[in-house]
Amino acid sequence: MKRILICGLPGSGKTTLATKLVEILGNADLYNADEIREKFNDWDFTPEGRERQMKRMQDYVRKSVAKGNYGVADFVCPTNELQEAFMPEYTIFMDTIEEGRYEDTNKIFQKPSESGLGVTLVADEWWSEDKIDEWARLIAVDIKDHEFQPKLPTTQMLGRFQPFHAGHKALFERALEKHGQVAILVRDMPLTKDNPWNAIEICRNIEFELAEFGGKFRTYPVPNIMNITYGRDVGYKVEQEVFDADIESISGTEIRKQQREEGKL
Repeated sequence: MKRILICGLPGSGKTTLATKLVEILGNADLYNADEIREKFNDWDFTPEGRERQMKRMQDYVRKSVAKGNYGVADFVCPTNELQEAFMPEYTIFMDTIEEGRYEDTNKIFQKPSESGLGVTLVADEWWSEDKIDEWARLIAVDIKDHEFQPKLPTTQMLGRFQPFHAGHKALFERALEKHGQVAILVRDMPLTKDNPWNAIEICRNIEFELAEFGGKFRTYPVPNIMNITYGRDVGYKVEQEVFDADIESISGTEIRKQQREEGKL
């Protein structure tokens, strides 16, 4: 999952998303097609020129992967043939505009096939600063998910997380210290005033808040668990973590109240 292609028509927002995504991924290199063309002084947009450009972008990405980084290619990559030849492991298609500024590119552009497609962003999901940040963070978590190893020792967190707040994050960070990865189990509660979000929405919120820890956690919606029972000593530890007063005083109830007063809930 380390060879990443962000494709779409010119002006669709590829570079905006790519810049934010690389920042969140951390160990990632960004390659912008215009900068690569300028470096080689190659502005040939014939089929042969486009293929040559694809191979350059592919080579840069492969070098990043070889040194252990994610390689993010930000370029139009207009045809299915070029998209497949690039051999991405994760493709982000910016389906945010119907036409770009170059008629020749508009005529030949083809939407990526479903194979290898990670996510498609459309116009109504995209154009605001908040949405750019949200999508970059969620995509980063999705890309890094392969780093999570289910068979390795893992710490479990179980809760409602209505909403996931700074106290929960402090608990997560402490849980992460124990085994290096955390399974976050979200209780699927009946929707009420005290539980305004469903489990899927909570999982998404947690992924947004913990994006910098991508690959070190997974979220799981689970039934409304009220008791945890186990038999004789089977190797589990059930531990309560204690924090300072500032963390202990954080209240989901107060956060929900404030969000209602601000019209956010």
